[in-house]
Amino acid sequence: MQRTKQQALMFLLGAVLVGGALGFSADRYLGHEKFATQFGPRARFYDELGLKPQQRATLDSLAFVQDCAMKTVLAPHDSLLKAMKAHFRAQRDSVFTKEQKAKLDQMLQRRQAEQAKEPRRQCSGN
Repeated sequence: MQRTKQQALMFLLGAVLVGGALGFSADRYLGHEKFATQFGPRARFYDELGLKPQQRATLDSLAFVQDCAMKTVLAPHDSLLKAMKAHFRAQRDSVFTKEQKAKLDQMLQRRQAEQAKEPRRQCSGN
């Protein structure tokens, strides 16, 4: 009986550690949006700091490498993350009136159109 309790405790400890690591990684990945909204577009952020072109290029490269690394770590959980986002969007949309939802849709379409114009780099291995 003692061995069974130990095994159960070790399993729970392992699950907590894995869940914590995954949660931390997801927070770092998804926290980028908070950073972007807090400081605005990257160019404005760079302007406010007074960065030189070489510094901007270096930070852009570092951010790209970080993004690729996070995508690699979270790739096995991509379908879960997509499901969580879809669930959030459904809950969020239930709060809006029809007019507000239409306005949000227009804003999102504009944002997607702007992003489509920007050149996209591909992570190695994708």
